[in-house]
Amino acid sequence: MNARLLPLAGFVLVLALLGFGVWWSQYKNPQEVPSPLIGKPAPAFSLPTLDDPERRITNQDLAGAPYLLNVFASWCFACREEHPILSGLGKQLGIRLVGFNYKDEPADAKRWLAQYGNPYDLIVADLPGDVAIDFGVTGAPESFLVDANGIVVYKYISPITPDVIATQLLPRIAKMKETTR
Repeated sequence: MNARLLPLAGFVLVLALLGFGVWWSQYKNPQEVPSPLIGKPAPAFSLPTLDDPERRITNQDLAGAPYLLNVFASWCFACREEHPILSGLGKQLGIRLVGFNYKDEPADAKRWLAQYGNPYDLIVADLPGDVAIDFGVTGAPESFLVDANGIVVYKYISPITPDVIATQLLPRIAKMKETTR
């Protein structure tokens, strides 16, 4: 008799775990995934620029001023949603906007930027995606706010919206600027 109840008990256990997962996820913001990089130096990298593959940019080249590293790709549909926001409000941030072209053919990325505009001050290209792994990138779009000392201050997953700029990025940027005075 007990052996016949085992499948039922297993089914009830699986249902309980699923129910707990659904309940727990209601209290988490999926765009604010905790990153082990927060409060730590951005991973060291040396990547070619999209416009000139012979020119390489390192994280040391970006040191000395805060920047927002925005992961994008021409194949990314959500990046199309974010792109007009970055084009319109990106300069409002008051810091460098660095594009991180992720696993994208350079010709496709250039064509995409020609079509939708280029809001970036600089674009680095990570065709194989190796540096993206070091940053913990799970897809595009993602953005990393890095302070003047090269420390990752914030990570955001999903398209940046005007609300994210107003409530998440600008307050953090203002705080970074206060601490560097």
